[in-house]
Amino acid sequence: MITGSRAEQIRGTQTLVDKMGWMLKRPLIVAVEVGWRWLFGVPFLLVCWLRLRHVFAVLTPEESGLSNIDPSNPWLAAGAFSRAVTKYDPLIAHELRWLLPIAAVAWIVISGFGRSLTFRLMQPGLRFRPPSMMVLQTVWLILFGGICWGWYRSVGWAAAAHFPADAEPDLVGFSIWLIFLSLGFFTLWALVGWIVSVAPVLMLMESRSPMSALTEGMKLGKPFTSELFEIGMVMGIVNLALMVVAMVLSAAPLPFSDQLGGDTLHVVWAGATVFYLIAHDYFQLVRLKCFVRFWQIFRGGEDG
Repeated sequence: MITGSRAEQIRGTQTLVDKMGWMLKRPLIVAVEVGWRWLFGVPFLLVCWLRLRHVFAVLTPEESGLSNIDPSNPWLAAGAFSRAVTKYDPLIAHELRWLLPIAAVAWIVISGFGRSLTFRLMQPGLRFRPPSMMVLQTVWLILFGGICWGWYRSVGWAAAAHFPADAEPDLVGFSIWLIFLSLGFFTLWALVGWIVSVAPVLMLMESRSPMSALTEGMKLGKPFTSELFEIGMVMGIVNLALMVVAMVLSAAPLPFSDQLGGDTLHVVWAGATVFYLIAHDYFQLVRLKCFVRFWQIFRGGEDG
């Protein structure tokens, strides 16, 4: 166990930069992480697309007013879009009632095996424990889903308050609330998400049960916890930066859309999306490796 003076010399951001290079030298680990995520994500998005087409067949964009939105007037367009979405809500809710439980079970199983294999490649010698990892992934999904649900409900409240049916919509006010709520819930996830993210490290490195690892994750001590907080906040900023880069890449060819054509723009947008997803998966691995390194320093007896 390291001393307090040694703990003060450790900086999470320095460890992050070091592990970025470590992970780049091991593309197999990145490929496994990306592979299990895409093994779930690609079929899931395909099913979502097919069910969305079914929803549009039941209630066409013409019938809902979605196709009649005039983008040249954002205030009227926002109100028309809000009313159209309200008409689609029952149909989408009906689809989600059966799709979300199936998707949740599939993600828990696939991620349990995939993340276990990733840890095994990252730290040779660790036990391969997919069932225990599935338990932790279930807790992660519940916490993440709860935060997403809170964001959705909050944005729904803001939309209802700023898009009244009998008055002109307040697009500026809604935009302010949307940005505020999105950043707030994003920061909340960065602050609390590390607890469920570090639990697999404690479970595997200390041969704990899933529940014991979750409990221990909330009492790691100030030096260890402060580094986890720092990495969580840095990764939140990195995710925001990746989103901005992806949006810039998507918007860059728009001034030349007449010359490039629609197909080229679709390729660029697809490329920007793939870039973001792979970069996101890579940085998630870097964070996990940082967690492992912090465990080795603060609880494993290694001196840096």
